[in-house]
Amino acid sequence: MIDEDGHFGERVAERYDHSTGTEFQQDVIEQTADLLAELAGGGRALELGIGTGRIALPLARRGVPVHGIDMSRAMVARIRAKPGGEGIGVSIGDFATTTVDTTEDGPFSLAYLVFNTIMNLTTQEAQVACFRNVAEHLSPGGCFVIETMVPELRKIPLGQNIVPFHTSPTGWAYTVYDTVTQDATCHYITIGEDGRGEAHTTPFRYVWPAELDLMAQLAGLRLRDRWDSWTRKPFTENSRQHVSVWEKPIS
Repeated sequence: MIDEDGHFGERVAERYDHSTGTEFQQDVIEQTADLLAELAGGGRALELGIGTGRIALPLARRGVPVHGIDMSRAMVARIRAKPGGEGIGVSIGDFATTTVDTTEDGPFSLAYLVFNTIMNLTTQEAQVACFRNVAEHLSPGGCFVIETMVPELRKIPLGQNIVPFHTSPTGWAYTVYDTVTQDATCHYITIGEDGRGEAHTTPFRYVWPAELDLMAQLAGLRLRDRWDSWTRKPFTENSRQHVSVWEKPIS
């Protein structure tokens, strides 16, 4: 799991909620929270990599009790500073292995990972462990939801390994892929008002939909749905991302 100080410490936390990506648009947040609330079915939800509460807070406002797991105390501090944030319990730790005590309130009916967070686990072993950890927390019939990208390897020119994904007058970003190990690193360069540049990197491990299905099978879960997005648009060969739902069998 990525360490807090190296990748999700104070520097990232202080500007995270000011991101301009599609996932931060209010209509996308509302669609996400609506679908997750439906899948929760009146039960509790566990968010892995809860961050600053971008999804947890609107989900809680829909009446879903939410508990989170996150390694970054700096990110979690942002939840605490927001209205309703004190009502959300958070366990500090690696979401591949950290457990939440369900003795008093019972298991969760929903667990979820949004916005490519499964790839923050940078080994296949850790990703497999995450599925098994989730399965232990779910009630029979409960769902595990992952939103993540489809690896963009078709964008890589022959003989190269770099895919740029953001350019602007104040910064740019690109990903360096290793197609043998499925390791990748995102590089971000930001230009401040003083004209000085600042760079940071984030490692991840990209993972294919079929590979996720096998991880789910190893954890005793089975695929229920796969969509292109939170709108439930059908997933196709041209989809750049997917929202997948696995369920824990009732018997």
